[in-house]
Amino acid sequence: MLSSARNPRVKDVVRLRNRRHRQREKRFVVEGARELAAAAEAAFAVQTLYFCPDFHASRGEAALVERFRALGTACEETNAAVFKKMSYRRTPDGLLGVAEAPRLGLDALPALPETSDGSLWLVAVGVEKPGNLGAMLRSLDAVGGSGLLVADAVADVFNPNAVRASVGALFGMPIAVAKGAAIRDWLDARGIRLVSASPQAASDYAAMDLRGHIAFAVGSESGGLHADWLADAASARIPMAGRVDSVNAATAAAVLLFEARRQRVACTVPSTPSARAETAP
Repeated sequence: MLSSARNPRVKDVVRLRNRRHRQREKRFVVEGARELAAAAEAAFAVQTLYFCPDFHASRGEAALVERFRALGTACEETNAAVFKKMSYRRTPDGLLGVAEAPRLGLDALPALPETSDGSLWLVAVGVEKPGNLGAMLRSLDAVGGSGLLVADAVADVFNPNAVRASVGALFGMPIAVAKGAAIRDWLDARGIRLVSASPQAASDYAAMDLRGHIAFAVGSESGGLHADWLADAASARIPMAGRVDSVNAATAAAVLLFEARRQRVACTVPSTPSARAETAP
């Protein structure tokens, strides 16, 4: 059992809160039963699992420890003081893993699906808040999206706040991090239509055809999208009925993604006969 907060392994987990240390070590922290269960489901490479039964709320946490043991993950028990030292959360559930960070190159993304629905991508351009990246991943997962492209990265997708906000979606979603120009070239080469979100756009997003291969570009909350993202792309506006001129970046992404999903479903679900037609003699 790990019982000293001065243990080098404990210090290493704490240092992984730092972005430079994560990038240098190519590892990151996954905390929480729900997130770790998603990582196990996706066969994500969790190298070490730290657990503290003092914080377990149910038998589910103990079962998850055994699941990781069966997968060959090194499982280390800690006392409460040590786990609190490692934990990023106010109310931990006693499960924390150190995972191997995958390569996030554009060349590692899957091929486009050969379906009538096309593909649905989200480009997060210069997004500053890790929580927004995590929330975007969660929305992408909810609509069956194809992947997240992080352009000109400011926030890190492996930041603990991003991991937590994704609620496990991080582990099953294709992700690439690259310069904006490289991402635009990648989209163009594959015939993926770019739709950029802008409060100044002339077109209402709900009036646009968002079927086929589509990538939505959403910019940072402080600066929005650079002109490069608006020059050769369709622009979509989310109408605002209140006093503010825009919504949170993750909220904007969710609105656009769910409209694209709605249009795809509307085209594939047969229309239902009206009640009058069903009851007519």
